[in-house]
Amino acid sequence: MKVYDSLLNICKQQGAGFLILLDPDSGTPAELADHATICESSGAEALLIGGSSILRDHFCEAVAAVKQVTSLPLIIFPGNPGQLSPDADALLFLSLISGRNPQHLIGDQIIAAPAVKQMELEAISTGYMLVESGNITAVEYISDTKPLPRNKPGVAAATALAGQCLGLKLIYLEAGSGADQSVPEEMIAAVRAWIDLPIIVGGGIRTPAEAASKVGAGADFIVIGTVFENDSNASMMKEYCDAIHEAGEQRTKL
Repeated sequence: MKVYDSLLNICKQQGAGFLILLDPDSGTPAELADHATICESSGAEALLIGGSSILRDHFCEAVAAVKQVTSLPLIIFPGNPGQLSPDADALLFLSLISGRNPQHLIGDQIIAAPAVKQMELEAISTGYMLVESGNITAVEYISDTKPLPRNKPGVAAATALAGQCLGLKLIYLEAGSGADQSVPEEMIAAVRAWIDLPIIVGGGIRTPAEAASKVGAGADFIVIGTVFENDSNASMMKEYCDAIHEAGEQRTKL
């Protein structure tokens, strides 16, 4: 089964899924592999791997190491066109539809597409939308784009709808790693009211209750990354997982 189809099944059967982001800058390939095994045992549905900037030159090694120890789908969440590996199961083929920088709307995609085809990676076309979070995040700085105003849910809804009309398969609402504020529930609800695509929400989500609240507003997948980079917080993974799944079950009953 293709990774995208498995994500759709999660939405249909469970109401919501839990994704964990692994940052190659946060550890060695061996350390990331150890972390991935904890993620799998916590109940996560899939792993994302990638980052806005790679300070360590071991992206491919990290992907290979993680893939060796987990049966979870491993999906590349690229910060640049060079973050590709044939060892991954799929790739979020991102277009930064919230910004007006042509490099991230189509330029990087042209550079990456031939390699994606040669590696036979499953490319999942994804509308990537940065949302104002109270501080300048790494993604905002590196992409040289302005985020969507957090108090303008209608703008976000129209942007996501345009992405759906263009044939994208996922919408990713991103506050950014280490964001002061997460994506507002009002914005998630507005986007959910206008599109039929699965919605991923990430950035600045610091408690299981907050994650559940995003699901209740209409998010299909919650991405958590920074919170779990400290080993002392690893035990919280199960709490996030349970909260997300319980909120998803409530949605399926409505």
